[in-house]
Amino acid sequence: MATTLKPVVLGNRTLDVPIIQGGMGIGVSLHRLSSAVMREGGMGVISAAQPGYRESDFYQNSLQANLRALTHEIALAKSMSEGKGMLGVNVMVAGKQHKEIWEFLNTQPIDAIISGAGLPLDLPQIVTNPAILLAPIVSSGKAARLIMSVWEKRTQRLPDFIVIEGPLAGGHLGISKEEIAKGNLPELHEILRDVIDVVRPVEERIGRKIPIFCAGGVYTHQDIVDLIEQGSDGVQMATRFIATHECDAHMNFKQTLLDANQEDIVYTISPVGLPGRGVNTPFVAALNGELRRATRCVNCLTPCNPLATPYCITEALITSVSGDPQHGLVFTGSNGYRLDKIVSVHELMDELKGEQR
Repeated sequence: MATTLKPVVLGNRTLDVPIIQGGMGIGVSLHRLSSAVMREGGMGVISAAQPGYRESDFYQNSLQANLRALTHEIALAKSMSEGKGMLGVNVMVAGKQHKEIWEFLNTQPIDAIISGAGLPLDLPQIVTNPAILLAPIVSSGKAARLIMSVWEKRTQRLPDFIVIEGPLAGGHLGISKEEIAKGNLPELHEILRDVIDVVRPVEERIGRKIPIFCAGGVYTHQDIVDLIEQGSDGVQMATRFIATHECDAHMNFKQTLLDANQEDIVYTISPVGLPGRGVNTPFVAALNGELRRATRCVNCLTPCNPLATPYCITEALITSVSGDPQHGLVFTGSNGYRLDKIVSVHELMDELKGEQR
């Protein structure tokens, strides 16, 4: 008999289903996917990573194009959610425009901002709207301790919840190339225990709970149950939501994962020196350090040097999500090869809740 997943209190709201749909950049998680997850009682998440890529002035004024697109996507997600669930926006700290996006989101009708790919140390100084929940993504107890210490010292605010991302996640990872080379990466449950040891004393001191959600390699209902039994309050999942009808990516993007075998899921070369995980498309396989300098630059990632980058990550992701994944980049978690069919978000959420008939 399936274990019933319990609601989680976040701030003054309740997330009926303790599942956050992970933010997937450049058009993979926009209003269609996020609103579908919200209608099922979970937290739908729009990615703030280049949502304006289809705007006519994207390459001339990327910030305004992205903010315009975010306004549109947030409004649609809210209107299509039927008043259910919660809406979050994922903002990468590695993005050069992340502070401007945080400032913009401070006035938007969203429930939460989730920020990782770096330490969001300035987040509560910029997003001061008390109605918006703030959550960092961390990969260790050390990172959680630092963020909580800085937030409390500067603004007397602590995270409303925390997302832990383990090394089996897709996209840019919170581990170094050196750590990957050494092997023996920590298991998600080990990071969870590390973060719990840091968070629990803070909870006791402030008299409230700081919910923890685990991400990276979470695939089944039993995976969720196991993590909750080990102290997590819920999970964040991204890869599984790619193989849904409502996912905002092109069908060719989804089909690349349906066709992938386990050996096709590889660590990818990132233009900014960060390890990533994705599908070994012909584009990825042909890189081998070859320079493919960008023909146009939107100044997207802080560590990127356009003159030295092996390729433009924005161009590679736009190419894929627009329908040509063989000539682009398809990020996925380690379980991406297990996807074998396209389902509705309703069907997937029923399965994840253990209610599949």
